[in-house]
Amino acid sequence: MTSATILVVDDEADIRDTLREILSDEGYEVRVAANAAEARTARAAEEPDLVLLDVWMPDTDGITLLKEWSDAHQLRFPVVMLSGHGTVETAVEATRLGAVDFVEKPLSLAKLLRTVEKSLEGGRRKRQTQRLLIPPLVAPVGKSRVMKRLREQVQQVAAHDAPVLLLGEIGTGREAFARYLHGLSPRSSAPFIAVTCASIEEDGAAEKLRGRQAGDRVLPGLYDEADGGTLLLNGLEDLPPAAQRALHADLDAGGYTRVGGTERVRFRMRFVATALPGPELVESTRVRPDLFGSLSVITLRVPALREYAEDVPDLLRYYVDRLVDEEGLGFRRFGMAAQNRLRNYPWPGNVHELRNLVQRLLIVGGPEEISLDEVERELLVQRPVEAPLVKQDLLALPLREAREAFERAYLTQQLTLCNGKVGALAKRVGMERTHLYRKLRSLGVDFRQVGDD
Repeated sequence: MTSATILVVDDEADIRDTLREILSDEGYEVRVAANAAEARTARAAEEPDLVLLDVWMPDTDGITLLKEWSDAHQLRFPVVMLSGHGTVETAVEATRLGAVDFVEKPLSLAKLLRTVEKSLEGGRRKRQTQRLLIPPLVAPVGKSRVMKRLREQVQQVAAHDAPVLLLGEIGTGREAFARYLHGLSPRSSAPFIAVTCASIEEDGAAEKLRGRQAGDRVLPGLYDEADGGTLLLNGLEDLPPAAQRALHADLDAGGYTRVGGTERVRFRMRFVATALPGPELVESTRVRPDLFGSLSVITLRVPALREYAEDVPDLLRYYVDRLVDEEGLGFRRFGMAAQNRLRNYPWPGNVHELRNLVQRLLIVGGPEEISLDEVERELLVQRPVEAPLVKQDLLALPLREAREAFERAYLTQQLTLCNGKVGALAKRVGMERTHLYRKLRSLGVDFRQVGDD
């Protein structure tokens, strides 16, 4: 007995009842809809394996509904059109929009069952082919312990639908891990929709998320586009208040109502969000605590590149090969001295900065081996001394300047932790107070300003 689900959409009650009885006797699970509105609701509630769709219906005809599903990329099932007085033009248009067959009324029982069986088998073959055409899943690069652990965590949670929050600095590859998570999940063949939260405007935020309905016409929102798959919210700290309110309300209710509509659509997707880590998130965001809690059922931390610097050589080779293949750039390789230098670079822009460096060096071209001198020239632009100590490239400086830069950054940040109190700083760093005052002045550190800040 088959467990395939068939949705019958026809405005004639006798035909609906007859088809439900016949198909149920054949072992199929059958649902019925009397018009386009009911069909939309039924499809949103559970995606069928096959739809038998009447061409002529009073509210919205079958061709229009078929086009609506096709335009919204929701036609992930075979559709067989039913018509009592079809024309060649109608059949051609239905086929162009994605219908797999066209059956005329009055229905022949034998022909109908053959068509249903053939269409279901065709749908299964198409899904298998699509899976084969999907590029091999690329796991984020890295042999280090920290990267192996993160990949293991992603693999553990991929099978579940709970929302996932990926915390990490900008440029760490948070989206790559979100795509890896999607690719490992049962939703891998469904859409992966990534949206930059900063691109959602305050006005119209609800419509951007939920879509709009005007009569029978549906203008899909982000929820509709991600239906069945994964919706990635990139940079949660940039999501405007109106969008936060709408998103939290929908997550709390487990579904949404399109702007202008009345039907409740339940969620059939996974939510993944990215955000800045720890103190950076607290300082830079006004994310609602309840929304943050809803999206952080599972929280994974994506490390900064400086935390797994041993993987830098592998990353350099990976991006060289990828850029040569994808952009047709000339092949070059990093010499051992250049690799060692970049292993000790703090990478304030993380993996994104590394990729850009590789791309620039390949575009500029030169000898096949990329030398230490060439890398040093690319790293000449210095980060401000006010940058966090762990992100400063001290190896680019002469010894004296490097020592002063280190001492300046170290004492400035320690002084901040001591709320600008030099006495507390002296105890913290183990220096005599008079000597510490002289050191702060020689380095140009204004402890009064630090205290005020």
